[in-house]
Amino acid sequence: MITGYELLKYVHILMAIIAVGFNASYAIWLRRAARAPEHRAFALRGVKVLDDRFANPAYGVLLLTGLIMVLTTPGLHLTTFWVLVALILYVTTVILAAGVYTPTLRKQIEALEAEGPSSERFLALAKRSTVSGIVLGVIVVGIVFLMVTKPTL
Repeated sequence: MITGYELLKYVHILMAIIAVGFNASYAIWLRRAARAPEHRAFALRGVKVLDDRFANPAYGVLLLTGLIMVLTTPGLHLTTFWVLVALILYVTTVILAAGVYTPTLRKQIEALEAEGPSSERFLALAKRSTVSGIVLGVIVVGIVFLMVTKPTL
């Protein structure tokens, strides 16, 4: 018999696969688009759809299911080292994604469509998007590490 906790954990892991998997695919989309510039706008809009409609909602469900598991598991608390560090990294990720990555991606699409792929504005936004994407990726990999290894101090 499957328990409610096991079902919750399944949903939590499934959302992690979706969120992190889609995020990891962005580099592939963008790399392929760089080799076929006529498809760059399509690839950027595709990344935006995947981010807005799949990855970001999955991150929201991850937070919710994770909090429920922490609050219902005896001996596990929000102040448990690996939980607390993961939550701090999660909040950092949300702030960077909402404040830098998502608006940069939106502006990058606008610049590409209005000014073209060789405009200074588009190139600067592409660089900013790449750097912020890498930083976010490293943070997310750190969160996954904490969730899997559950290190203690």
